[in-house]
Amino acid sequence: MTSKRALEAAGMLAVAGALYFAPSFLERGTLNDLWSVALAVVLASSWNLLGGFAGQVSIGYSAFLGIGAYTTVLLALQGTPPVLTLPLGALLAAGFSVIIGYPTFRLRGPYFTIATIGVGEAVRVVASSLSFAGGASGLRMPAGSYDFESNFRSMTLLAVALVWIALAISRSAFGSALSAVRQDIDAAEALGVNSTRLKVTVHALSAALVGLAGGLFAINFQYVSPGSVFDFRLSLTIVLMPIVGGVGTVAGPVLGAILFGWLQLKLLSIPALLSSSLFIYGALLIAVMLFEPKGLLGLVRRLWARRLRRFYIDA
Repeated sequence: MTSKRALEAAGMLAVAGALYFAPSFLERGTLNDLWSVALAVVLASSWNLLGGFAGQVSIGYSAFLGIGAYTTVLLALQGTPPVLTLPLGALLAAGFSVIIGYPTFRLRGPYFTIATIGVGEAVRVVASSLSFAGGASGLRMPAGSYDFESNFRSMTLLAVALVWIALAISRSAFGSALSAVRQDIDAAEALGVNSTRLKVTVHALSAALVGLAGGLFAINFQYVSPGSVFDFRLSLTIVLMPIVGGVGTVAGPVLGAILFGWLQLKLLSIPALLSSSLFIYGALLIAVMLFEPKGLLGLVRRLWARRLRRFYIDA
């Protein structure tokens, strides 16, 4: 077990090192694509901490991305260095998750999911009506606040760090408690698990990570608006990525994010299909649920097991 974990750590360090030095040898277009995939990995893996490990399906995660993004823009316009705004954006996103978490986590199943949709839409409407936040028109970052290489390294290293965090949680007592809540919340509470506090804690952690990504999003695009960061379609995409990849696992959300990142790049190259993105994502989700409920990771594992069986039979 120790050697396996050492190998995993070495692999993550190798990936982190390659991404850190990537701006030195890759062209800008490729780096932009990698940045987009890294953002998708952060969003999918963060949601999976709550939706996968704890089984709480929230469709309002764009609210946390937007809180982080708007915090960065508003503070940067007041003269704060953008990098210093990132922790505050994460903290505000976590705080907001706690405020909405205590009442909504008293609901279960589809009632909780519906409540998160309402919260996400309410945040979008409020943001559109606030004059100091630019209203529906949004806000632009101040001139001179953009450093692509720094932003690229921050986003990609955040993605690697988040995979490590998910792996550590999955092997911890905290992760076991989340799994117990997902499988049978009443039985978990009967064993002494405080399910509400547990869900609020993991919700705050995942919200902080998404808020951090929101700040990097604002720095990268230099513009935010309610339609770009509080979009309901974005919340749906965040949910679809881990489900398609393999919800409740560590590698599944990464696979789903890579697939969705690749699809998004392809759709951008075909403008006629861009407006049909949710239809395409929905069709993909239906296909996965019908033919491979465990997602892409389940498919990979099944094919690998079949190959091993053939290898031993032939041997």
